[in-house]
Amino acid sequence: MTNTTVNKVAVVGTGVIGNGWIARCLAQGFDVIATDPAEGAEERTRAAVDHAWPAMEKMGLAPGASRDRLAFTTDLESAVADADIIQENVPEREELKRNLLASIDLLAKEDAIIASSTSGITPSTLQKDCKNPNRVIVAHPFNPVYILPLVELVGGQKTDQEVIDRAHSFYESINMKPLVVRHEIEGHVADRLMEALWREALHLVNDGVATTEEVDAAIVYGAGLRWAQMGPFLTFHLAGGAQGMRHMLEQFGPALKLPWTKLEAPELTDELKEKVITGCETHAGDQSVADLEQRRNEFLVRLLDLVEEYWPESKQLAKN
Repeated sequence: MTNTTVNKVAVVGTGVIGNGWIARCLAQGFDVIATDPAEGAEERTRAAVDHAWPAMEKMGLAPGASRDRLAFTTDLESAVADADIIQENVPEREELKRNLLASIDLLAKEDAIIASSTSGITPSTLQKDCKNPNRVIVAHPFNPVYILPLVELVGGQKTDQEVIDRAHSFYESINMKPLVVRHEIEGHVADRLMEALWREALHLVNDGVATTEEVDAAIVYGAGLRWAQMGPFLTFHLAGGAQGMRHMLEQFGPALKLPWTKLEAPELTDELKEKVITGCETHAGDQSVADLEQRRNEFLVRLLDLVEEYWPESKQLAKN
C-alpha cells in the first residue's frame, strides 16, 4: 500500500455528517462520489451542499473546486471501486457499520483507505470482519464538517501506521487539523469531554438550577469564549497567575475532591425531556433550524480566523 495521492473520495451514507464531508471535499477541489440507498438521498445531498457553499466560498475555495464534481449512485460497488479514500457515515449501530465496512473492504481497491466517522465505536471493533483490517481507521469529524477543522484519527489493533500517516496527510490537504488519538477508547477524545459537560447540563436543568437558555449563556459568555482560543489546560494555566498551572493546582487542586459535579447522567424522564425540548424551542423563538445553522456558520467562519490569528500553534497538531 504505497499510493499517497488522493484523487477521488467516496462518501458512504449521506446524512448530516456525510453531506458535510462531501461539501468540504468538493470545496477543496476533489472529485466526490456519494452513495446512499435512501429514497430522495441525492436531492437532499445536493441541497445540503448548496446550503454549505456560501460558507465554503467565504473560507476560500481551492482551484478547481466545483459542485459539479459530485457524482451520486445507489450502488455501493461503483461508488467505492475507484476511490482512494472511503468515508463511511452510516448510523451509529455496531453491527450495521461492521457489515458495511466488511463489504467496502471487499469492493475497494487494494491501496484505498477506509475511514469511519463513528463518534464512539473503537476501530478494533469496526475492523473485526474485514479481510484487510490494516487499512481501516476512525476519522471522526465535528458538525458542521465543512467548517470545523478537527478530525480525530484512531487506528485499531490491526491498523498499519502507514495508513494513519497517509490519512493524516489527506485530511491536512483538505484544511483539517488531524488529531491522532494515542490509544483507542470509546468516544475518542473530544466527545468524551463534551459528554461530561452534557451530563452536568442535564443535571442543572433537571434539578431546576438553570434553564437551557441559562446553561447556554454560561458557556457562550464565559467558558466557551476562553476555550475557543486556549482550551481547558491553558485556561487553567492562566488562572494560576504568574506561577501558572503549578500555583493553580496547589490552590484549587483540593476542590477536585468536592462533590460539585455528578458525572453520571440523570435518568432521561419524560419530564426532563420536556424541560429540555421546551427550553430549546423557547430559546430559538421563531428561528428555524436552518436559520440557526446559517447564523452558526457565519459565526464559525469569522471565529476560525480569530483562532488562527491568536493561536498560531493550532496550525499543526502533533502527530505522535
